[in-house]
Amino acid sequence: MAKAKTPAPSSGGKAAKKKKWSKGKVKDKAQHAVVLDKPTFDRIMKEVPTFRFISQSILIERLKINGSLARVAIRHLEKEGLIKKIVHHSSQLVYTRVTTASD
Repeated sequence: MAKAKTPAPSSGGKAAKKKKWSKGKVKDKAQHAVVLDKPTFDRIMKEVPTFRFISQSILIERLKINGSLARVAIRHLEKEGLIKKIVHHSSQLVYTRVTTASD
């Protein structure tokens, strides 16, 4: 009895190229301000009360300041009465601008 040989695959296991893993996407390190200077403070006092939605992450993204400065700025604006609190959660505080009675 003669055995029928199965044809060998054209590309052998060792001959196939090994998959190369990508290094992954590298995110640029953010260069946010860690000290509140006069121009940044003036910009916070002028622009932030006009935002419809105010949170720590919004201030970090738009004003390029770090998280601790954003928290301090939000507390200062609330104490001044320029913004009002909507949601108070341990990790995320959400504020909005103060509107007049006619709005």
